[in-house]
Amino acid sequence: MSELEVDVQIPTAFDPFAEANADDSGAGSKEYVHIRIQQRNGRKSLTTVQGLKKEYSYNKILKDLKKEFCCNGTVVQDPELGQVIQLQGDQRKNVSTFLVQAGIVKKEHIKIHGF
Repeated sequence: MSELEVDVQIPTAFDPFAEANADDSGAGSKEYVHIRIQQRNGRKSLTTVQGLKKEYSYNKILKDLKKEFCCNGTVVQDPELGQVIQLQGDQRKNVSTFLVQAGIVKKEHIKIHGF
């Protein structure tokens, strides 16, 4: 009985930004805009937009997004990720179509994450 080998995988914590960090490591990788959802408490959630170019005014984009989707939001400065736009609610599809129609990002450069 001492020679029984059990292959046990220990569950690890889910990292919603793991895919973004893996994508950034490649040489010559494309610049993607990552749209994610983060669960708060209960039914509440946040939509985050990360990876927009630096020359865009994040506050003007946020103002238009808030007006278009009737939700609140903010721009958060993150030391690793730079500026990140946060919106209330699940706005992933809305934000992706808005960014494409406004001509800010091409559809091929948007990655939508979440369940």
